[in-house]
Formats: sequence, structure tokens, C-alpha cells
Amino acid sequence: MKIDFHIHAKLSKKTDFSMEHFNTILDEALTHGLDAIILTEHFNTHRFEEVYGTLDRHLPCNGHYYERDGFRIFTGMEVDVAEGGHILISGPKDALLQVRRSLEGHTSPERFISLEELFNLCHPAGLMVIGGHPFRSSNHLYHVAPQLLRRFDAFDLNGKDLHEIGIQENIAKVLTLGEQHDVPVVAGSDAHQMFQVGCVWNELPGSYETVAEIREAIRAGKCTRHIAPSLHLQVRAANAVKKLLKKKVEVVASLHEQV
Repeated sequence: MKIDFHIHAKLSKKTDFSMEHFNTILDEALTHGLDAIILTEHFNTHRFEEVYGTLDRHLPCNGHYYERDGFRIFTGMEVDVAEGGHILISGPKDALLQVRRSLEGHTSPERFISLEELFNLCHPAGLMVIGGHPFRSSNHLYHVAPQLLRRFDAFDLNGKDLHEIGIQENIAKVLTLGEQHDVPVVAGSDAHQMFQVGCVWNELPGSYETVAEIREAIRAGKCTRHIAPSLHLQVRAANAVKKLLKKKVEVVASLHEQV
């Protein structure tokens, strides 16, 4: 199975969910030979409930993943914590959405949940917890207490950070962090639109029906990370297009307000 552990469904937190936009991301994933993704839209995105609500209307789901013509979309989300980091959680849809309901009072920066509290919500519910982009300057995780870092199921070798920090430098930092705390490292593109999809991915032997099975494979050292030769070009293109699309969305919203 070829899988990306960190993909968004929306261009930005402020935009509405669009199945058309998400389908371009899925199409691109197929073009790059991926078999699956974990959908990690921000938990405090505009109308979060519309993401999974819309998917429910368009795609079949077995409680662990949605399926589109054999392509698997495992359920997850990205959560901000009080320590400043971003956490990727995934697993059975019902358990995931129950955790999201528990976070309803924690969606603004002054009320973000602590990392320890998030672990205590997620692990008993059978959810996998990955430390997102641990060395990103704006949302880093490497500074938190070692006993908390050791509770992660994996750390995120992030496509955007590989571009911005540097491939060799970021790999060295994240792999060292993982070795220090006996935590595996997996790759995630952090794509919000099609151009960044496929800049990194993971390869696991066989096929998997649940995130729990994927987590066990990661722990067993069966996950191989891959970085595309075109990573820098893909991320630069994605950043440029994202700026243009966000500007277009803002103009359209402004026109609607005037009407």
C-alpha cells in the first residue's frame, strides 16, 4: 500500500468544503500511484462537519475509510494543542468524530486542549496520534516534555518542511527526534491542493483495512518513506497557486457581501 498520512480536503480553513476540489486531490494521488490517504483536515476549519457530512453523501464508508473506485480515504483530522503543535489523529470514524465533539470548546487559540489531555482522549478510543511537522518554526513540537513525545505513534516528515527547512536538514532533525524517543517517522505531504500531492509518500507491504493495522505495521518497521525528486518544484507551485486561489475566493466573498 502506498499512502500519504497528511492530506487536507480544503484549500484553507476559511473556505467551504468542495467535493470538486477534493476530487482533484484524489485524482492526483492516483496519478502518483497512491492507494490511500489519511484525511487530516483541521479540526477548527470553517464548518468542519460539512467535510465528513459531504463525504457521507458521495462515497461509501465502512467505518474506517471511504472508498472511491478502490482508493481508500482513512478518516482523521489535524488538532492544535496548547503547547503550540499540530497533531494528526486518525482511526475509526465514529471514534474520531466523538473526539471532535469533545474538542468543541477548544477550537480557539486561548482554549486549545493540552497535548496530554488529547492523548488521553485519543489512545483509549483506538486512534493513532502523529506529531505533525515537529520542527516547523510556527508550530513546533520538539520542545515538549520527553514523556509526552514518547507517547506519539509517529512523527511527521512533512513535505512543506522538507522544502522550507531543507531536505537533508529536516530529515536529520526529525529522524534524530524519533530515535531519541523511540518513535517511528512517517511522511506526509501536507497538501491542501493537487500540486503538492505526491511530493512524499509511504510504502507498506500488503493492504490494510484499519488505521490500527497501519499503526502496527509502522511500529514493526515496515513503513518505507519516499521523497519525490520534484518535491521543491511541487511545493513552490502549490504555494503560488494557493495564494492565487485564496485571493480569488476572497474577491468572490467580497462581491457576495456587496450584493
